[in-house]
Amino acid sequence: MILHHIQTSPNQDNALKLCLRYACKEDAILLSSDGVNALLLRQWAMALSPFKLMVLKDDVVARGLSERLKNVMLIDYNEFVAQSLLHDKVITW
Repeated sequence: MILHHIQTSPNQDNALKLCLRYACKEDAILLSSDGVNALLLRQWAMALSPFKLMVLKDDVVARGLSERLKNVMLIDYNEFVAQSLLHDKVITW
């Protein structure tokens, strides 16, 4: 199992697109920094739906998106470390 870590908005580069091309169903995806903006766009939210998806809470709060992203799994930095240890590999895109 791989934890895919996306830090950039899909409007900035193609990291999320590449991640989705190579991710397997048993992999997890973590959105942080500007990567959380992907969930504001329906096409990316739909593309992410088959995966275990986590979002760093501090980044959601910092962008004022708490009300818009109520239905996602928000994690803190301690949980990020725990998830990193649970997965065989972490790939940061």
